[in-house]
Amino acid sequence: MNSSNLTVSAMIRALAILVASASLGACSLFRPPPATDQRADVAPPAAAPAPAPALPTPVALDKFVLKGPYDDIVGYVQRTTIGKHDTLSDVARRFDVGYDEVTLANPGVDPWLPGVGRVVVVPTQFILPEAPHRGVVINLAAMRIYYFPPRRRGQPQIVYTHPIGIGRVAWKTPEGTTRIIGRQKNPVWIVPKSIRAEHAKEGDPLPAVVPAGDDNPLGLYMFQLGWPGYLIHGTDKPYGVGMRVSHGCMHLYPEDIKQFFHMIPIGTKVTVVNQPYLFGWRDGRLYMEAFAPLKGYRRLNWTAERRQMLQRALHTPAGRLAIRRGLRIDWGRVIAMVHAPRGVPVAIAQDAPGVDAVIAQAPLVADTVPKGSNWNGVEQLSISPKTYDELTGIGTSHKTAPPAATPPSGQ
Repeated sequence: MNSSNLTVSAMIRALAILVASASLGACSLFRPPPATDQRADVAPPAAAPAPAPALPTPVALDKFVLKGPYDDIVGYVQRTTIGKHDTLSDVARRFDVGYDEVTLANPGVDPWLPGVGRVVVVPTQFILPEAPHRGVVINLAAMRIYYFPPRRRGQPQIVYTHPIGIGRVAWKTPEGTTRIIGRQKNPVWIVPKSIRAEHAKEGDPLPAVVPAGDDNPLGLYMFQLGWPGYLIHGTDKPYGVGMRVSHGCMHLYPEDIKQFFHMIPIGTKVTVVNQPYLFGWRDGRLYMEAFAPLKGYRRLNWTAERRQMLQRALHTPAGRLAIRRGLRIDWGRVIAMVHAPRGVPVAIAQDAPGVDAVIAQAPLVADTVPKGSNWNGVEQLSISPKTYDELTGIGTSHKTAPPAATPPSGQ
């Protein structure tokens, strides 16, 4: 083969290779893109929403250290969220407030079906009753008991407080002053004839004697008062605390009476007042707390007596200082609180936030048993409206027989 033929052959082979390369390049234009290219135009999956931050665990608000003789307000208002199967009675027991306290603070909320997820007010701020800070002080209108234990000179005053149930309209709990003359663990209830007759008439006969135990209406602990036939005691129906359902006695949650039983000595003075409108000072501001007046007791003439009540609040060092600073009372707010009481302390100066603002600023806490609570959170509370009607119709806490029939053990 001559050189010219070799050149032509080489040229032909080069052209074939070039065409083949061009064909391969052209084919590559129609091949699917690499896997990485397939994901380039696809949006990444949405990130899972961050879990809601856990609400703070509430703290028990039953013991307070008073800053001074004119420290009239203790605790703070809280809010919590209704859990599954919760009633307002459950919330009340959990936070150591009474039934009437929690329903008054949440007007319009169904106490039996408040609604899962609803935020409700927990009224755990209190204005102390106008009475000496000594011994046991009970405010019937607030259905709340306070204990001021003895203190050493130079030491601050301590106060403990819990909700109570009191006597029905026909069996009023008395006002006045008495003393604790005895106490007893696991009391036996000797049922007075008058109560047995009442129950028999209603088709609910009672035995003459109810033995000690969990089903005893007196509960597991009781204090005997100097008033014959009246006690401070526990109960076998805790959801009655904060209601007017007794035959005159004052009853506490089982865990609260147990605490007091081991704390309050025989001989302690007991002062019982009926104060639906309370005034007190905190941080230089005058506050008011209002409750519904109790039926069956002397009706308070608000128009005539409000000046006297306010004068007592203003004739204190804090009051005189506030007057010098130009205190101006919002009378419209005061009257509104009288007509629509909420059981929540609210400042009554003209420049102070109202009840709605106070509630809106209250901390939101977990619906769980507070740290330091007397209650272990085990006992269930939910009751039906039928049970409630039966409870308020026949009573759950009863006057006892005369002291001689139920002698205290002094334990």
